[in-house]
Amino acid sequence: MAKLVRAKLIAIIGSLVIGATTPAWAQTASLVLLNGKIWTENPKAPEVTALAVQGNRIVAVGDTAKIRAMVGSTTLVIDLKGRRVTPGFNDAHVHFFFGGAALASVQLSDAKSPGEFRQRVADYAKTLPSGVWIRYGIWDHQQWAHPDLPTHQLIDDISPENPAFLWRSDGHMVLANAAAMKLAGVDRNTKDVPGGEILRDAGGAPTGIFKDAATALIERAMPPLSDREMEAALHAAMTEAARHGVTSVQNMMDSPGDPHGPAYLRRFQAAERRGELTVRIYSSSSLRTWSQMAETGLMAPFGDPTLRIGLLKSFADGAIGSTTAWMDEPFVGKPGNVGLASPDLQARDEMLGRMVSADSAGLQLAIHAIGTRANRELLDMFEVVAKKNGLSDRRFRIEHAQHLNPADIPRFAKLGVVASMQPYHAIDDGRWVTGVIGPERARYSYAWKSLLDADATLAFGSDWPVAPLDALMGIYAAVTRQTLDGKSPGGWIPEQRISVAQAVHAYTMGSAYAEFQDRIKGSLEPGKLADLVVLSQDIFSIPPEQIAKTKVEMTIFDGRVVYAGH
Repeated sequence: MAKLVRAKLIAIIGSLVIGATTPAWAQTASLVLLNGKIWTENPKAPEVTALAVQGNRIVAVGDTAKIRAMVGSTTLVIDLKGRRVTPGFNDAHVHFFFGGAALASVQLSDAKSPGEFRQRVADYAKTLPSGVWIRYGIWDHQQWAHPDLPTHQLIDDISPENPAFLWRSDGHMVLANAAAMKLAGVDRNTKDVPGGEILRDAGGAPTGIFKDAATALIERAMPPLSDREMEAALHAAMTEAARHGVTSVQNMMDSPGDPHGPAYLRRFQAAERRGELTVRIYSSSSLRTWSQMAETGLMAPFGDPTLRIGLLKSFADGAIGSTTAWMDEPFVGKPGNVGLASPDLQARDEMLGRMVSADSAGLQLAIHAIGTRANRELLDMFEVVAKKNGLSDRRFRIEHAQHLNPADIPRFAKLGVVASMQPYHAIDDGRWVTGVIGPERARYSYAWKSLLDADATLAFGSDWPVAPLDALMGIYAAVTRQTLDGKSPGGWIPEQRISVAQAVHAYTMGSAYAEFQDRIKGSLEPGKLADLVVLSQDIFSIPPEQIAKTKVEMTIFDGRVVYAGH
């Protein structure tokens, strides 16, 4: 199968291959790219016209005449014909198996009404045997004319034989149908859990909406993916990554107590041993299990350039769309509701102790924080960890860092905290979030420009499948901040826009830095890994609005073409 795919890719790019001979004195390359606009991410030589690869490493960059001399009889030569090349995109925050599996499930992300939501679930349920769970969904009620949360009654009668567990797009709230709640033993007598919320009707019965830690009440009754489903999910995810020029991903655990991590890691390892991985993976584990990793002597990052571990993730709060992000002040129109601290952060001393111990063992910390209060608490805790354990190249990470108090922004650089952010969220949430938190707090929402001005390091990603695994759309979002509803043509909070170069840097060198890999990838320089993408348009010169229409024409991973689409 792999040979067939390779043969097809060679056929697709055959029209670009140039024959040449090699002078005896010249080093022969296995792959060269000529006549292009190659953005290297090396400030000493930011743009060149040609590049040479031997095996899986870049061996030379420069002008076309110089690189042409490295062509031999077996060299694959690609004439770029003036097209733009960038380093392969490194998505700093994905849920890789979740995203791959969601591609095969019911698609609710663009359902524009409860009726459309219901019909899609009904159509999908008809394809399933009785008893099989309906999973994922990735719905967004904010797209509806009346953005009221759905209830289990919306889908009960069209899915009576199939338990449903459907995630909202932010990954912090689910809709469960009656069949799922019955299997999980959840009813009006079920108590709320710390860090979570069960929405209830006037009579006290669950509506089917479960937020944050409460989602586990239903998830515990759901069987894990089968081996066949996991295999299909991984291959679907890799195909989606290659299609979007994503050559590296940083895979995040899905929840504080995610039980699937070991199974995912075993699947990654099996694929790597078979030589099937077409994306580099840095995979996280739960901070709760830090000692299991530390007791082996493992330090971050551990592994080879294709698959590594050592990243520990935890959560400080929920999400803004579920009103579970932990804020300093109440949400607009919701007196007394400031969101939720996560179950881990509600036991702050215990969580801090884990952070100190894990950091001392040489493991990397990546903590989810969205609300202003959650971000401040986490910065305070990182400061304590650094003081207790002393100087170290630890590269703390805050995942999302969406809503910040301006006084906390300079602390990112001061404490060496990487802001791991997902720019697509701004053009999605920007449609409605000002109404949820108010205009003053919104000024420092997704505050990339303020963070860069304060010398913080940005690492960009998607949060796929919460948002598309599309780095070009992320760059478009960071540069324009034009919301998806078309109502912010000048950009939502336009003072937080950044340049194309800054956005590309965050998706390449910034993300590589966040995973301790900036010495071997993230830029196109001799000695670095040959991961790069060819684009349909020059994103550095076209109007920023056109970036959203730019496509990846070719993805090169580890020195070989893994995607060539037109």
